[in-house]
Amino acid sequence: MTQAEREQENGKEKDKEREKEKEKEQQRGVKRPIAPPVIPEPIQEQIQSNFIVVIHPGSKALRIGRATDTLPVIVPHVIARKHKQTGQPKYEDPWLLREGLDKPESNEQRQNGLKMVDQAIWSKKMSNGVRRTPVSAEQARSYNRQVRPAVLDSSSRVKWTNTTHQPEHLVGEEALYVNPTDCYNVHWPISRGQLNVHGGPGGSLTAVLSNLETIWSHVIRKHLEIPLKDLKYYRCILLVPDIYNRQHIKEMVNMLLLNMGFSAIVVQQESVCATFGSGLSSACVVDVGDQKTSLSCVEDGVSHRNSRLCLAYGGSDITRCFFWLLQRAGFPYRDCQLSNRLDCQLLQQLKEVFCHLDQDISGLQDHEFRTRFPEAPALLYQIRLGDEKLQASMALFYPSMFGIVGQKMTSLQYRSQGDSEDPHDEHYLLGTQSKQDQSAKGSADRKSLPKAGGLEGELGVQGGGDPSDPRGGGGHSQDVELGPSQSECLLGGAELEESPSALLSRKTAMSQFEGKALGLDKAILHSIDCCASDETKRKMYSSILVVGGGLMFHRAQDFLLHRIINKMPPSFRRLAENVEVITRPKDMDPRLISWKGGAVLACLDTTQEMWIHQREWQRFGVRMLRERAAFVW
Repeated sequence: MTQAEREQENGKEKDKEREKEKEKEQQRGVKRPIAPPVIPEPIQEQIQSNFIVVIHPGSKALRIGRATDTLPVIVPHVIARKHKQTGQPKYEDPWLLREGLDKPESNEQRQNGLKMVDQAIWSKKMSNGVRRTPVSAEQARSYNRQVRPAVLDSSSRVKWTNTTHQPEHLVGEEALYVNPTDCYNVHWPISRGQLNVHGGPGGSLTAVLSNLETIWSHVIRKHLEIPLKDLKYYRCILLVPDIYNRQHIKEMVNMLLLNMGFSAIVVQQESVCATFGSGLSSACVVDVGDQKTSLSCVEDGVSHRNSRLCLAYGGSDITRCFFWLLQRAGFPYRDCQLSNRLDCQLLQQLKEVFCHLDQDISGLQDHEFRTRFPEAPALLYQIRLGDEKLQASMALFYPSMFGIVGQKMTSLQYRSQGDSEDPHDEHYLLGTQSKQDQSAKGSADRKSLPKAGGLEGELGVQGGGDPSDPRGGGGHSQDVELGPSQSECLLGGAELEESPSALLSRKTAMSQFEGKALGLDKAILHSIDCCASDETKRKMYSSILVVGGGLMFHRAQDFLLHRIINKMPPSFRRLAENVEVITRPKDMDPRLISWKGGAVLACLDTTQEMWIHQREWQRFGVRMLRERAAFVW
């Protein structure tokens, strides 16, 4: 008998023995345990990245595309709407103009800012050790006033948008080139990172949301070639500012899920997406946009709430400041107006071409630029400029040069005002936390002062209810997660319970801080200083990530690094050699890094837990953001 046959015989004998054992057990009445059926694992829905649309709405540009796209579609974030009635007065949202520029003190403030900039320029030597020679605006003015333009072509070949078929609305470039004589209002639905709600025509929240929906739907249909009826098969990632308006975010999510019909959405902060897009785990993210500059320290995909700061100035303010300096130097294009959207476009281009932060460039230099406007000849202008190109860029560090008076220039992350749809918000958590604290304090007081009944009664009133309320459970951990408000961080960590006089003085200090415009370098230092530990601060100094299109000047990286090292707190001076400013991670366009991070987010496994589905939103509303948002709502 072979070995294989022997094993086969042994197997048969074992099977017979097992059957005999079963028969004996059945005769004795013994029940064998029933093996539980195999429970199939819930099937994880396979999400295809080409069915995810990433939307990064900016004040002046909308970036939108599929998560699989190499680059997003970039469209001017503007819409022109046809007048509903004939004879209606025309209205345009301002682009470079803003409130606070026409105050009596504006010009004085501008001149003082310019003096500080000049002092900073002249005090620093060039790389060859030679001091710069000051160039006055008068030297350039005498030349520029004599310049007359040369005609390149009798027709600029640029045309106004054709409105003969009278479309109800026009979007993007078409809206920019609407003839001012046509009956259209022009609206920019986002201003300084927030919805552009104002008291003028088209400024209501409903109108602004309608404009957003129209722009986004048009771009999705025309540029992404997705029929709107197919959006039910698509998901959406929406990038929001670090300091966000909860009401605005709620309305935008509502619009995307219920009005436009996306099947699910993830909401994430711009700064966190910037770290994803640049491949950094931790960074102090400095986002210099067209109309606002936001700062936030991000560590392992979480934005530190205390470090968030938003400055109400950006690239368009530099453009307007540059125009003021050009006028001082005798700008040869004398018909230029800040109220004309095509002139604003030209000035933006001149700023991007001419301005720099290279202190080795000095003296007068000759340049040229062209103007191409509809129904006008193409012209070539010569212009001679000196320090104006450096002075305008340095306004980011000396924002008094913007001449903005009486406006809130610095925003911090405040606690929410509350929402009737979200009863268990942070006010509820803080209230239950306060009751627990009062209960603990009351019991401690009873132990130390057994007869102090009056004090105990007062504490009970301040607590606002029964200290033993069972809803107070878990308050401690939530409050730690929420952290102190930004104002507490700024003023040294104020206690929740304050005397009226202390509260008043704190609010006064806050209002003064918000009225001031911090320079970019000081704002970065302040943001990092608000981090909780020295270890986190060291991480942030070693990775200062600059994104957005507002600081894309030649030598901006070196200039900012020099400013930060010079102003670092003495306790961190030893880290000076580790300080790093990153302006083009992986050689990417800094304007696209946050959008790219949104596309990366779509592919992460952890994102699966963050999707808010349409049905969930219909049933639970804004509470889903508290449950699913990757940041403390």
